[in-house]
Amino acid sequence: MTKSEMIRARVEPELKQEAETVFSQLGLSTTQAIRLFYKQVILQQGLPFAVKIPNAETREALQQAYDGEDLTEYESLDALKAAHG
Repeated sequence: MTKSEMIRARVEPELKQEAETVFSQLGLSTTQAIRLFYKQVILQQGLPFAVKIPNAETREALQQAYDGEDLTEYESLDALKAAHG
C-alpha cells in the first residue's frame, strides 16, 4: 500500500523528546509508533487504553494533590509500607 497521507500535530518539546526516547528504546521510529497506534485503534475499535472521566471524589483528590493539600510524605517505600501494612 502506498503511503501518501501525512499527519501533523503540535506537542510540547519535552513530551516529544521523552516519547521519542521510549520509541528508540523499543526500536521504533516515531512514524512506526504512530502507525502502530493507528493499527491498534482499528483493532480495538477505539483507543487501545482506558480513557475515563474521573468521578467527583477522584477529581477532588487530584485537585488536593495538585494543590499540595493533605499530603503525607514518607522517607522510603518501606516506611510507607510500614505505615499502611
